[in-house]
Amino acid sequence: MARNKKQGAFEDMIGIAAMLPWWAGALLALITYFVLHHYATADVAQSTSVAQLGANITHQICKTLAMFGQYLLPLAFVIGAGISAYGKHKRAALFTVVQEGTSPSVLNGMSWQEFEMLVGEAFRRKGYIVSETGGGGADGGIDLVLRKDADKFLVQCKQWKAYKVGVTTIRELYGVMVAEGAVGGFVVTSGVFTADAKSFAEGRNINLIGGAELTAMIKKTQQQSSATATTKSSPQISPTVTNNQICPKCGSTMVKRTAKHGANVGQMFWGCSNFPQCRGIVPIN
Repeated sequence: MARNKKQGAFEDMIGIAAMLPWWAGALLALITYFVLHHYATADVAQSTSVAQLGANITHQICKTLAMFGQYLLPLAFVIGAGISAYGKHKRAALFTVVQEGTSPSVLNGMSWQEFEMLVGEAFRRKGYIVSETGGGGADGGIDLVLRKDADKFLVQCKQWKAYKVGVTTIRELYGVMVAEGAVGGFVVTSGVFTADAKSFAEGRNINLIGGAELTAMIKKTQQQSSATATTKSSPQISPTVTNNQICPKCGSTMVKRTAKHGANVGQMFWGCSNFPQCRGIVPIN
């Protein structure tokens, strides 16, 4: 969600800690308390000359700020750590609901905030580093930024219960991808996409994930670790060419990549988004 311009420093610190793992926020709280407490309890030397007066005034101001800061900053970090811990628990709970659910409408029962949390958790479990930007509301812009190795991907979530996601949304995402230098993008919805949206996404490294595909991806995550272990212990079978963008090995979505080594250097191919855990590929003819 868009940041409130009137938000103060205290809220800023809470926001920073909320984006970190909960333990990092708790650690920051401890460090800031002991550092600021040291300055708050330090003695200020008496002025013996006019030249020392200005320095002593500065020290006294810093000491006063440290006296308040030794409680306020740790409090902000503790609150942020609590928000982070709650968010982690909430994402895991949403993931479990979909993973164990039997109703196809379980996604439609979520708020758009919960839907974004669920999508972020799904990508985290696929090995991505996920940054939640908050696109500005139920219809807002980029909601998640994904990173894997040196690649950057943008994600837009559309928790629409009654409408198909049209081509306009895909065009907007593509424009932002070009502007920010992202190698690929995802549009994730609880519903479906129009034919025009699917046509525009073709060849632009934009993966469209509908409600059914998202549910299947989440359900397959639990099976992925055992499937990976089986693959390592058995001979690998070359994947067959498919017309969709789903990895034939683990069921993850696929992204277009360019071969940098070997006899096919320079050629495009579909590579599993869960690389290097999964090395599934599909040639592009």
